[in-house]
Amino acid sequence: MAKAELGLLDNPIWNALRTDHAAIALGDDRARRYPPEIGPLAGIPEQAADSYEALGTLAGSGIIALFSIEPFHIPSGWKVLREGSIVQMIRERAPQPGPHVSSLVSQSVSLRQLTAANVPAMVALAELTEPGPFRSRTFELGNFYGIFHRDRLVSMAGKRMHLPGLVEVSAVCTHPDARGRGYARRLMSIVIDEIERDGKTAFLHSFAENPALALYAQLGFVLRAQFQFAALTPGS
Repeated sequence: MAKAELGLLDNPIWNALRTDHAAIALGDDRARRYPPEIGPLAGIPEQAADSYEALGTLAGSGIIALFSIEPFHIPSGWKVLREGSIVQMIRERAPQPGPHVSSLVSQSVSLRQLTAANVPAMVALAELTEPGPFRSRTFELGNFYGIFHRDRLVSMAGKRMHLPGLVEVSAVCTHPDARGRGYARRLMSIVIDEIERDGKTAFLHSFAENPALALYAQLGFVLRAQFQFAALTPGS
């Protein structure tokens, strides 16, 4: 892949919202965000006062989430609700052998592509496990797949940010009662295969302390960059 395309990942949210996701982006050349029903992710071209001013208009009284590869320069008039480190990984090699979910499937376990009818269960699972922001329209960003125990969604994974030649694997999560069974690996493999069949490269973001980083490495992802994360709302 050309270096210029990989360079888009240095500011992934901003670059997604001005390229492949420009049609759904809110904002202008100073700041852009996803619609609130998709999530709080927003991007700015640089840590500049006019970008934060535009961001405040986009946030309204709600929450905005930013990634920055450089230190934040958040002006007065913002309240930081949460902050931390985010790692960005990109898939560069073949996966290591691992368990396959087919050996675990029974009459009470099924794997399906998720639809709008599954949104309440998807939101509930994301709220329980906190893989990152997931809202009522997040599933519109790409195919999502889930594993069910009878009629209960216990694991899911799908696609979020799209940039030229690049697609993010996102919302990877498993209910605590169903962990250790290879579900996340299987679902991620389906999503990755779709991305690579389209001739694109898979990447992902994760909190730096996430124990699932070992799984991502097994699936062929390598560390590319580290970002600061901040969830903000207008107000002192």
